[in-house]
Amino acid sequence: MTSSDPDRLKRLAATASLAVAAFLTLLKLVAAVATGSAAILSSLVDSMADIAASAVTWLAVRVAQQPPDRRHRFGHGKAESLSALGLAALVTGSALFVLVEAARRLWDPQPLRATGLAVAVMLVSILATAALVGFQRQVVRRTGSQAIAADRLHYASDFLSNIAVLVSLLLVDRLGFLWLDPLVAVAVAGWLLKASWTIGRRSVDTLMDHELPSVDRARIEAIVRAHPEVASFHDLRTREAGGVRFIEFHIELDGEMTVRAAHRVTDSLEHELREAFPDAEIIIHQEPAGLEHDRLDHRIHERRAAGR
Repeated sequence: MTSSDPDRLKRLAATASLAVAAFLTLLKLVAAVATGSAAILSSLVDSMADIAASAVTWLAVRVAQQPPDRRHRFGHGKAESLSALGLAALVTGSALFVLVEAARRLWDPQPLRATGLAVAVMLVSILATAALVGFQRQVVRRTGSQAIAADRLHYASDFLSNIAVLVSLLLVDRLGFLWLDPLVAVAVAGWLLKASWTIGRRSVDTLMDHELPSVDRARIEAIVRAHPEVASFHDLRTREAGGVRFIEFHIELDGEMTVRAAHRVTDSLEHELREAFPDAEIIIHQEPAGLEHDRLDHRIHERRAAGR
């Protein structure tokens, strides 16, 4: 896989997401008008939000792929997190609208019309959404894109909500349980709120430079400590943006070591770390072993001990 393949995959996934959202919105609009179903209305509103969210994702993926420039030395990867945060806001708004409409239908249940058409539309929606989610899962696994991951999570919730809407349509049609239609709409809204919380929390973590998972930090520590010429290391800092992981730390070397030898040790460590984290940007600061000075690790431990 060439270095451009991940970018191409992310662009393709974003484009596919936008196309599927537009297609399903048109189908569900026809079904909602024809049936008067609150459950289909909730799914329609969700698909309309999908169009806006997919458009934002499409734009964010392209911005995030721009190389570093004079004003953005770390690149533009956080554009993906911003888009995911916007997606969370859109999903929340959609869920609240659906809750209001479902409450009205629970108070005044309405009979459904053209359920055959509605069932066909929901079946098509389920198949299209399943295909998109499967493709997005492969893209996320190969690229680590946060924007595509957020979009995939949303469409995964759509897949389950589409199944719930289909079941409710069949039960209302066969058993006449009119209250079931708005009740499913409430369940869909609840699922959307849960999904938006998950997306929003992950986006905020990235925007706030949250550390990489503890398993990744432990792996970095093991690689550095295993190097025979590294006496110690400290102030490990990590973060992630746009599928790129940033790793920074200080290593302590023999104070009598030449600059050339120290550079050789640093190159060796960078090579080992990039084998473990191919997408990483690595910054290593060198200093003599045993040097006493203010350290980030010390400040963090002091604050933790003080309960702050």
